Amino acid sequence: MSKSGIKIVAKNRKAHHDYHVERTFQAGLVLHGSEIKSIRANNISLGDGYIQETNGELWLVGVHISPYDQAASFGQHDPLRPRKLLLHKREIVQIISQSRERGYTIIPMMVYLERGRAKIEIALAKGKKLYDKRSSIAKRDSEREIRRALKENY
Repeated sequence: MSKSGIKIVAKNRKAHHDYHVERTFQAGLVLHGSEIKSIRANNISLGDGYIQETNGELWLVGVHISPYDQAASFGQHDPLRPRKLLLHKREIVQIISQSRERGYTIIPMMVYLERGRAKIEIALAKGKKLYDKRSSIAKRDSEREIRRALKENY
């Protein structure tokens, strides 16, 4: 655990590669059965996840939380079921209104534990074009070369 009391469980590593992240929000998750134990055991994958708006609520869809092995058969859950996100009403309204603008989407960035509770960081983002991805890679490579050159000089 870090000093701030947060333990990062899973990150969406491709998020910054595929999207321009505009703004992030912190949300709680509604979990059933042994899902929290699976999250604590790092058995979660954000790879194909996205956030969907339904009837004024935000739902986490496509995120895989593996069933907890030690749970009894009645404690098992559907690994890909949609999970409701817990946010303040004004944040939900803000997110939904901005996501309806052209080109914006809502993506999960990371899942972490804060004081024993599972939280998710979601982001409003715009998809990158291929040339944006190439320029990002070129910029990162040039910064790496500069750091190497400075390191050799000292």
